[in-house]
Amino acid sequence: MPIIALLTDYGTQDIYAGVMKGVIWSICPEARIADLTHDIPPQDITAGALSLWGAFRYFPSGTIFCAVVDPEVGTQRRAIAVQTHDHFFVGPDNGLLWWAISEGGIVTAVELRNPAYFLPAISPTFHGRDIFAPVAAYLAKGVPISEFGSEVSPDELVQLPPLRAEVGDRLIVARVIHIDRFGNAITNLREEDFAAWAENLGWRTWRAIIRGATFEAICQCYADAPKGTPLLLFNSYGLLEVAVNQGNAAQKLGIRKGDLLEIWAVDEA
Repeated sequence: MPIIALLTDYGTQDIYAGVMKGVIWSICPEARIADLTHDIPPQDITAGALSLWGAFRYFPSGTIFCAVVDPEVGTQRRAIAVQTHDHFFVGPDNGLLWWAISEGGIVTAVELRNPAYFLPAISPTFHGRDIFAPVAAYLAKGVPISEFGSEVSPDELVQLPPLRAEVGDRLIVARVIHIDRFGNAITNLREEDFAAWAENLGWRTWRAIIRGATFEAICQCYADAPKGTPLLLFNSYGLLEVAVNQGNAAQKLGIRKGDLLEIWAVDEA
C-alpha cells in the first residue's frame, strides 16, 4: 500500500490537514497517510525544508511526500512534483522541497499543469487541497510523473542556500536556521564538516561563541551538562545545536534565527 507523508503549516485546530486526507482517500482509498507534522511555524519555508530534509531518508522507497508551506499560494509561483532516486515530492516551488530533493538526487521534476489531476474547482488560497493532495494521490495510484505537466530543469527550481556552514582553515561560521519547540538553536554546521575541520587543527584547540556565550567542548547528550547549563551538541539531524539542559537556549541566551555561531581555532599558550 502506498505511503503519503504530509508536512504543512496548517496546524490541527482547523480542518485543512484533515480535508487534504479526505481528498487523498477519495482518489486513492488504499493510501496510508503519515503526518510528519502540521505545526511548521506559519509561512516558515526554512523550518519546513529542514523538517522535510531531516525526515525523508527514514521512509521506505516509493514514499510520496506532500509538503505545503506556501505563503505565495495563488500567485504565479510554480507547483511541482519531483522524483528522486527513492521518493516522490509534491509541493510549491519556493525552496520548501529543495534540501530534501537535492540530497535525494533529482531524477525528474515537472511543473503541475494538467488539470485532469486537480480538483475541478481550484481555490486561490488552498492549493494543498485542490492541487497537491490530488497529485500525491494519483502518484500513489501509479500515474507516471510525466502525466502531470512539463519537465523542469533542476537548475530552474527555487533553491535555498546550501545546508552547510562556512568552513575556513581557522574559522567556522555557522548560522542558526531554526529554533525548535524546546528552544534549541539548530545551525547549519554538519557533524562531518566539523569533524574534518577539527582533525586538521592539529595541536590547536577551538572556542565557539554565540551571543556572548562561549563553548569549548561538544556534548554527546543534553544531560552531559548540569541542569540549566548551555551546551553544544550534534542533534539527531547531525547538525550542531545550542541547547540548555532542561531549559530553553533561545530564551536564556537571546538567540534568534539568523544569528551566527563562530568557532575559532585557538593557539595554546
